[in-house]
Amino acid sequence: MTRSASPGWNPILRWRLKFSRGEELKYISHLDMMRLWERALRRAALPLAYSQGFSPHPHITLASPLAVGVTSEAEVADIYITRPMAPDLFKAAILAQMPRGIQLLSGNAVHPTAPSLPSLVQWAEYKVEVESNLSQPAIEAAIQALLSAENFPWQHRRDTGVHSYDLRALILDIKLLQFQPGMASLWMKVRCGNLGSGRPEQITAALGFTHQPHSIHRTRLILIGETDESSK
Repeated sequence: MTRSASPGWNPILRWRLKFSRGEELKYISHLDMMRLWERALRRAALPLAYSQGFSPHPHITLASPLAVGVTSEAEVADIYITRPMAPDLFKAAILAQMPRGIQLLSGNAVHPTAPSLPSLVQWAEYKVEVESNLSQPAIEAAIQALLSAENFPWQHRRDTGVHSYDLRALILDIKLLQFQPGMASLWMKVRCGNLGSGRPEQITAALGFTHQPHSIHRTRLILIGETDESSK
């Protein structure tokens, strides 16, 4: 639904939405998430802008792909529309079509010619729960050793082969949030974007944890121009 512009109301053609992704949707891929958004926006009957080419798609951009199995309270998407809409009507139309597992947290206007959303992502913050037989002093010592290292050579196996890189260059900070026998809760701030992305499960392995994380939750994405204050 649209309406004519009135005094004090500015038309918006590019929306930036922040949303959460809960347990219900943590096992779907990035491609499936894009399809989910496309279906929801089409059902909302919004005046969507479409890509060019043989198979046009709604012009939707997600800031940073979320790995399968990871939940988040910090996902960001840009959505383009071709005609002005009142902000309350725009958000209400989307909310009515969102499945369980996604909650809209906020939304604001972005200039249509502003830099692309993925190009603005710099850092991501995570809370990680991981099983361990390590003691609290051993975990704290491992964190300190990793943060003190000038580099930390690492290998990650992909479908295309083994990828070798410096894991330390992708880490800004790690903290032990909570410890109890058998389980540790970590906070970490890692690089995220075109220059590489730190993966929490690889960082826990580098710290000496032998189990895969019990849970990984993205708590924040930091974009260029935002205040860089950790929110733990």
